Amino acid sequence: MDIPSIILSTIGFGGLLFGFSSAGDYGWSSPYVIVPLVIGPISLVSFILRQFQLAQPILEFRVFQNKIFTITTVIGMIVFMGLISSETILPIYMQKMAGFSAFETGIMIMPGALIMGMMSPLTGRIFDKIGARYLAIIGLSIMTITTFMFTNLTANTSLTYLTIVFTIRMLGMSMVMMPVTTAGLNQLPKRLIPHGTAMNNTMRQVAASIGTAILITVMTATQLDTGASTNPNDMIRGVNIAFYVATFLTAVALVLSFYIKRSTPAEDRARVAKTELELEKRKNRYA
Repeated sequence: MDIPSIILSTIGFGGLLFGFSSAGDYGWSSPYVIVPLVIGPISLVSFILRQFQLAQPILEFRVFQNKIFTITTVIGMIVFMGLISSETILPIYMQKMAGFSAFETGIMIMPGALIMGMMSPLTGRIFDKIGARYLAIIGLSIMTITTFMFTNLTANTSLTYLTIVFTIRMLGMSMVMMPVTTAGLNQLPKRLIPHGTAMNNTMRQVAASIGTAILITVMTATQLDTGASTNPNDMIRGVNIAFYVATFLTAVALVLSFYIKRSTPAEDRARVAKTELELEKRKNRYA
């Protein structure tokens, strides 16, 4: 284990997370925001450059040389960020602004979680037959529409509306997360698949943490009033603005999904195996 890499990555990712999450409390001009947002990227660049110099890097950034893997990783980051941020913002809205109980909040989230669990084997079978491209396009279209439907929330929005929209959104999400991850990994040679898995998992967790912090900051910064006697709709305005930002990010992921190759997993593995065989033959020829 390379200790300097651990230190640099901790300062880098932690600095970004602290900076973005502090902006809502201290404002963008505060030293508590500016200093971490300057030190964080510098540490991250140092961390990435160091990985290229190590014989056994902690994170192998060479996996991003593959275009499809890069695209699917970015899509996965946006989708995972949308999952975690919505499951953070909606309960805050429901319990602190719209007067729902914790039980009702759980009832709203539960059907979506069940849908994701039930859809996993079905999505896997469809993915084996047609690949990730069409699943991602359909799933992200559903996500974009349903995320946009959360931009018009009020203090009187019904539990039924929230539950149905959230469940449909999770249906779309279930059509994206596993297929795009697998499609990206299938593009890598076998020796890079463990590195690709580690990179994909890391980037999704980082995106969820930093993305949620950014959306919460947007929510708190755009509220019209936060006083004790404020109108709930003044506070809910911040929630709606946060979902506008989430809608934009999901739309970006939708555009990226059109660049995923039209191929099945079997075709991807065959192509990678053929490429590896050709490289091995060249190596033996010049040896």
